[in-house]
Amino acid sequence: MDNSLIPLISLQSVSKCFFSRTSKIVILNNASFNIYQGETIAIVGPSGIGKSTLLNIVGTLDNPDSGKIFFKKKNLFLYGDEKIANFRNSKIGFVFQFHYLLQGFSALENVMMPGLIAHKNKKNIEKCAINMLERVGLSSRVFHRIEDLSGGEQQRTALARALVLEPDILLADEPTGNLDQENSKSVHALINELNKELGMTIVLVTHNDDLARMMERNVTILDGEIIPV
Repeated sequence: MDNSLIPLISLQSVSKCFFSRTSKIVILNNASFNIYQGETIAIVGPSGIGKSTLLNIVGTLDNPDSGKIFFKKKNLFLYGDEKIANFRNSKIGFVFQFHYLLQGFSALENVMMPGLIAHKNKKNIEKCAINMLERVGLSSRVFHRIEDLSGGEQQRTALARALVLEPDILLADEPTGNLDQENSKSVHALINELNKELGMTIVLVTHNDDLARMMERNVTILDGEIIPV
């Protein structure tokens, strides 16, 4: 990777704290962190250090207390609520440990949802959704309802939904945390293939050592700083 390139996403002097009744918990303290196009990063470390918080800040799902976040040199904090929501829907794909798919709807309908929210042409987004479901190995399950899919198939559907608008970056929070070993390995391989074939930037939180080793960079959070492992 050429570090002279402009970062895809850049966190600059970002701080984030939480308060309990008795104490202040510092997650990030003037932390800076660059993510470059096409690279893969695993955020690792013990529970409670703020891995998911960091991922949510990168994905604009959570705001830091101070600092700036840039996407291709554009300051995201200058965006209004509607513009930041549109940015999030079109530029970032999210996959979570709990897939948050809509029960009672088919795999196809779930995968089409980001495109419909973005007011894309229905026929076009349906074609893209079918193509992406085929890409993740679900060509025979396109019209099956979510509750009729296995856990591994549901997570693949969630991955297809995250990718249907061809976002610049995929953010995944414990993407295989609820899967058995066989399905976990399958999803790991798929994530790796998507990075290589699409040049997609991937940042994920994981406790899975096998998945972390597949990523180009591993980072953790220590004393409010984002540091390499």
